[in-house]
Amino acid sequence: MITERLSLTCDKHLAHLQLPCCQSYCGIPLHGKEMLIYSNVDAVQKSLLLTGHHREISAMTFGKGGRPVLLCSASADYIIVWDIELCQKRISQGKVAAGTVIGTLLGEVIHLSFCFSDERVVACSGATAYILSSKRQEVISTLTGHVGPLTSAEFCPWDKHILVTTSEDRTFKVWDLKTESVSYQSFVLSACPLLSVFFLEENRHIITGSTDGQVWCFSLPDDHKCHLVTKMDLQKMEKRHQMHQETVSHQAGVAEQSAVDKVETSKPVLKMALCSSFSDTNKEQKKNNSCLCIGSSDGLYVVDLATSELLTVLYFKDYSNLSITMAGSWSISDGCDNSMVFLVSSLFTPFVVLLELSLCDLGRIWAGGEGFSVFPSSPPLLESPLNAELKKKESNHPKKKGGIKEQPLVFHSKVKSSGYSSSPRRVMFSPKTNVQKSRSSTKASKNTGLLLRDYPADSAAPTLPRVHLSIANKPVYCLQYTGDGKQILCGLGDNSVLLYKSSLTGNPAVYTGHDKPVSSVSWSLNRQWWLSASEDQTLRIWTHGSPEPAIIMGDSMFSKPIRSAQFYYLDKFLLLASGHSLYLYLYNVDVTRDDIKRYQQRSFIRMAGCIPTKSGTDITDLSAINDFFSYIVLVCGSDRSIQVFDMNKGAVASELPNAHSRAIHCITQNKGSMFSTQAPDSYNLFLTGAVTDGVKIWDLRTLRCVRRYENHLNRCHPCSSAISPCGRFIASGSEDMCVYVYDIRSSRYLHKLQKHSETVLSVAFNPATPELLTGTLDGELRLFQSSSGAQLSHDTSAAVHSVPNMTA
Repeated sequence: MITERLSLTCDKHLAHLQLPCCQSYCGIPLHGKEMLIYSNVDAVQKSLLLTGHHREISAMTFGKGGRPVLLCSASADYIIVWDIELCQKRISQGKVAAGTVIGTLLGEVIHLSFCFSDERVVACSGATAYILSSKRQEVISTLTGHVGPLTSAEFCPWDKHILVTTSEDRTFKVWDLKTESVSYQSFVLSACPLLSVFFLEENRHIITGSTDGQVWCFSLPDDHKCHLVTKMDLQKMEKRHQMHQETVSHQAGVAEQSAVDKVETSKPVLKMALCSSFSDTNKEQKKNNSCLCIGSSDGLYVVDLATSELLTVLYFKDYSNLSITMAGSWSISDGCDNSMVFLVSSLFTPFVVLLELSLCDLGRIWAGGEGFSVFPSSPPLLESPLNAELKKKESNHPKKKGGIKEQPLVFHSKVKSSGYSSSPRRVMFSPKTNVQKSRSSTKASKNTGLLLRDYPADSAAPTLPRVHLSIANKPVYCLQYTGDGKQILCGLGDNSVLLYKSSLTGNPAVYTGHDKPVSSVSWSLNRQWWLSASEDQTLRIWTHGSPEPAIIMGDSMFSKPIRSAQFYYLDKFLLLASGHSLYLYLYNVDVTRDDIKRYQQRSFIRMAGCIPTKSGTDITDLSAINDFFSYIVLVCGSDRSIQVFDMNKGAVASELPNAHSRAIHCITQNKGSMFSTQAPDSYNLFLTGAVTDGVKIWDLRTLRCVRRYENHLNRCHPCSSAISPCGRFIASGSEDMCVYVYDIRSSRYLHKLQKHSETVLSVAFNPATPELLTGTLDGELRLFQSSSGAQLSHDTSAAVHSVPNMTA
């Protein structure tokens, strides 16, 4: 995968010297004061010798433009810019190659960098950054402010007036070159100096790394007030990557080898570059790629910035044909034919090597395997548990044998009363006056059928506070809207369930009966009934207008608490998780009662399947789609794994071990709503959340994490998360008494909804209108609406459904 293109023996150690490398050329100092420039494309071409410095060269770099190829070199006496092709032409004509002196006596320069137009050069000397013209000897700006020596400096690619510097004082500064002032200064990031800085133009992020392997990613908005997006540790990511590789491979030899070679070394972030910037063949792939290459002392680390996960590590020790085992400095550039080239200096030996890496080979490493889809591709199997049917109970009345069957004497379903049982009529005739024309027919025509107002796909995220309600001094553990967005269920820590209108107006209906906190609630698809599951190992199905449950599942049916329960397969089944098993039940809800045996329930249930987890771990949460037929059920376990259940086969189809660093407490799918339409592939996305490990979004098609969100605070409480019906936003509860709203395409939060009184445990989006409901640890509900949807009427008649037995 890594090939050595060139190996150079130097006359002295160049361990920490900034060396130049671009697509066409690379170079090294010779005898301290001269430079040798080699061609990366033509190995036969003679090297170019450049002379002009009188002191030892301390830094070298190539320009970022294509033509002409510029080289800048620095020593304690001069800073010189060379035109490589012009120098080659002069030497071929027998003349002396010469450069342009742009700076003199600026001290020992340890870092050089061109701007993206190659018009300016920044030189780092001590604690000062000098901005120089690349065409003449002119100091444009002198920037001072760091309390320690500078280590690197880079120009912003999308704003030529922005410069970022890093220093041994463990901070970075964002400079405004127009005013020559500091726009932003970071806090002290680490106990070790910062070494390098890199710009991610697509998301407008700044990435910086330190000598102890810490990597920070900050956003750089227009106001230059940077916000931390994510923080990574190369050593921790390496350990997680090794554990994952050992779990997947199941090879004892790999584990033994890793145990023998387990030697902890520091992971200094010497140089960073984006993989996508090296391939111009696929513009769309280049735009969406987020793989960051980090050159360290023992090899090349490839990190997915969207997920903060280590994709692969290319260690020097794994390639016996390389002349280098430990690196002191890196220079990274694009190569030919979709490749990358690296100029690496050896840490302990006077060697410099030019390495080449094929991005095609690198892409095969993290190519995902065959995944799944929430949409079924074939009908259920004959032996599938989903084909189970419920046999209705037969009537207890004895059957009559023989004889004439009873027949109705009239053809009408209703017979007019004779009037003998009614009281005698006192008024024989009363004329009706002021008779108005009835409009019932008009209203009926307006309310018949299914009338839906589309969910505004381009609306802003719900951020405006609308309703604040204190309902109890107990935690709000779960929230769920009905499919039409008219009603909301609140499962509380005081063992009760509250049924509100979605506007949170009026008194709620209170349902009690559980002996422990309610862990989950779920509406049926037809909204005629709903269920509640509790830590008391019982599940209850309720109907509107009845304070008593229609079905109670308890009486030691489950040995452990029910962690999650819901309706499944278009309300055909009850799906619940208890212990290490996933249970599938058929049910029949019958609310009719016999006047004599009024306490005898006619509703009943029957088990259709019980599927244990693959690893035998206890299930902490589950998620399945009920709005359409889907065979997939997602389950997370206490062993930090995610398991994909194929209910068509009644077995675990796949398992993702070590999905988080802690046990997953929340898993939710992108279910959309009946008011919005998304791309079919969007329904294959799902979220997981774990304490201290943020929220991850996964793609079921590849079974890979595609992005991570970790700006919110989640250290001990099970804070939930939700996806908006339009599929554009993610809301997550937080322990800093806020709700964080993310753009699903970016790891940085869009909005921070404050002024909650306690930890926000539960969040839910209204499926019919852009609204967000939150529940806190101390029993408060807050309703937020979209700024673009503030003028919309909150009248829920915008979503009228012809469903019987509906009560507000």
